[in-house]
Amino acid sequence: MMYNRCQCRGGGLKDYGPNPFVININRATLQNSNYRTALWTGQHLQLTLMSIAPGSDIGLEVHSDTDQFLRIEQGCGIVKMGSSRDSLTFQRQVSAGNAIFVPAGTWHNLVNTGSVPLKLYTIYSPPEHPFGTVQRTKPDEAAASSSCLR
Repeated sequence: MMYNRCQCRGGGLKDYGPNPFVININRATLQNSNYRTALWTGQHLQLTLMSIAPGSDIGLEVHSDTDQFLRIEQGCGIVKMGSSRDSLTFQRQVSAGNAIFVPAGTWHNLVNTGSVPLKLYTIYSPPEHPFGTVQRTKPDEAAASSSCLR
């Protein structure tokens, strides 16, 4: 069995799943300049890196069967969650070091309110995106939405 370790130099960000893997997650998250990069996709779990431009957002969404964990490594924003798209009653300011937990079936959005890219990683269980997903920009995500695992 091969054990992978990415030092994240020279553009080494790619999907390393489902093999055993070790990484400096803070360094990889800060290095990522893509809107979304799948870094590890397994059968029951997926790790993606995200970079949200100032003034932009992830976009209001819901994952009916997927719990989601997000960890902010750089920047600040506001997270909004609720039981429907028109009732986002849970709203909190977030910044580097904060963890966000989104239960399956919860509508949510994360907006970058700062002046630098919002750098974060997110863990989906089960995986939400196809193995190897790389979306350089948010419009790339919209174009690929038909191929997401939903």
